[in-house]
Amino acid sequence: MMRIHRRSRQRETILRILKNTKSHPTADWIFQRTRKEIPNISLGTVYRNLNTLREEGLIQKLNLESSFDRYDADTSFHYHFTCRKCKKVYDVRPDNERKLCQKVEKKSGFKIEKVRVDFSGLCGMCKE
Repeated sequence: MMRIHRRSRQRETILRILKNTKSHPTADWIFQRTRKEIPNISLGTVYRNLNTLREEGLIQKLNLESSFDRYDADTSFHYHFTCRKCKKVYDVRPDNERKLCQKVEKKSGFKIEKVRVDFSGLCGMCKE
């Protein structure tokens, strides 16, 4: 059962910051941006609010091949690509992802609720 938490200024600020970036930031990046608006916020408070937002289904926590977790406010069905050189994370939206899920469900009898595919390699800027 998903628990809904009361609204807070900190949580709303963190969510807004996440929704306004496509960079899939770390908690520290989010903390630095949030401190500009709420100077007395602690890193622990940022982590607690990120966990709450994740529990509520409002953000994703990405466990990519990195030392740090990254966060994404885009909870729609998509994959991620991480450049092994510059470490940037990009959204990937293949055209046939739904067909793939339907084929797997039909063949296996499973009901797929979540798919996780992570790509890695060199981005367009780094491969040159």
